[in-house]
Amino acid sequence: MAAAEGVHRPIWKEEEVNRIVAEIKAHEVTAVVSFQGIPARQLQNIRAELKDVATIQVARNTLIHRALQKSGEMVLELFDRVDGQTALIFTNLNPFKLFKLLEDSRTPAPARAGDIAPKDIVVEKGPTSFRPGPIVSDLQNVGIPAAIEKGKIVIRETKIVATSGESITARLADVLEHLEIYPMEVGLYLQAACDGHLIYTPEDLHIDKKAYFERLVHAASNALNLSINAEYPTSLTVAPLLQKGSYEAMSLALKAEVFEPEVILILLSRAQCAALELVYKLPNDVLDDELVALKGTAASAQPAGHMQARQKELQKEREEKKNEKEESESGIAGLGALFE
Repeated sequence: MAAAEGVHRPIWKEEEVNRIVAEIKAHEVTAVVSFQGIPARQLQNIRAELKDVATIQVARNTLIHRALQKSGEMVLELFDRVDGQTALIFTNLNPFKLFKLLEDSRTPAPARAGDIAPKDIVVEKGPTSFRPGPIVSDLQNVGIPAAIEKGKIVIRETKIVATSGESITARLADVLEHLEIYPMEVGLYLQAACDGHLIYTPEDLHIDKKAYFERLVHAASNALNLSINAEYPTSLTVAPLLQKGSYEAMSLALKAEVFEPEVILILLSRAQCAALELVYKLPNDVLDDELVALKGTAASAQPAGHMQARQKELQKEREEKKNEKEESESGIAGLGALFE
C-alpha cells in the first residue's frame, strides 16, 4: 500500500520534501517558526532582511513532517511545534542570535477583533487630535473617560483597556486604531530550534540582558571578594592585597613600637600628645618652671590643638582596624566597568 502511495504521490511534493531535507543537512540550525497573520508583503520583507544569514522555507505541514522524518530522530522532535501557519528557517547562526533577530524584525500592528493582548494595553490621559463628535461615545463605551475641552477631545484619566491575555473586542480594536495605538506585533515567532543534539524552546532562548548582566557582575564581585579573603593573587586582587598587607604591617609595627622611619614619627607624635595631656591634667605645684610656663602660655590654644591631634590619631587607629574589611571590598564598586 505504501508503495502504491509512493507511485501516485505528485512529483512536486517529493521535490519539496527533498529540498527541505537538503537544507536541514546543509545548515547547523533548523528552526520552526509561526507566521500566523503576517501579510505576504511583510513576510517578503523579513526574507530580504535575513537573506544573508538565514533561509526561510514555507511549506505544507504534512511535507514538513515527512522531511523531518527523513532527516533523523533529533530533528523529528521539532514536529511537535509544527502547527498552524508554519515555516522552517535554516541558518548557521546559534539559536540565541536567531531568536534575537526574529524579535528585532517584528513591527507594531493594529489590533483586530479576537486578538489576544500580548501585554496590558494602556491609554494615557491627555489631549487628542479629535474634534467633538461620535468618537466621544466610542471612547466612553470601551471604558476610556473622555470629555471635550477647548474644542478638542481630552482623555481625562490613564486607563488599562485590556490586560495581558485578554481578548480584544471589535469595538476596542476600532478605538485603538483611531488613537494610533498598535499593541500587536507582527513577525515570525520561533517555536523551537534544533542545534545538533539540542532542542531549544522560546523559554530557553529569551534572555533578560539586564538581569543577566546584574547576575554576572554580582558573581564577579563575589569571586573578587573571595580571592582577596583567601589572599589569592591575580591581576585584579594583587593591588588590594598589597594595600591590605601594608596597612596590617603598619598596624603591627605601631603596636610593637618598631623604630622604623615610617613608624617613628607616628610614635613620637603619640608620645608628645600623651605627655601634653598629662601636663594639662597635673597641678602647677608638681611641675617645673618650664612646664608651668609652657602650660600657661598655651593654655587657650595649645591644649585644644594637641587634643585635636590626639583625637585624629585615635580615629586613624580605628580606621586602620577596619581596613581589612574595606580592602576586601575594594574595586567591587567599579567592577561593572569590566563588562561594559
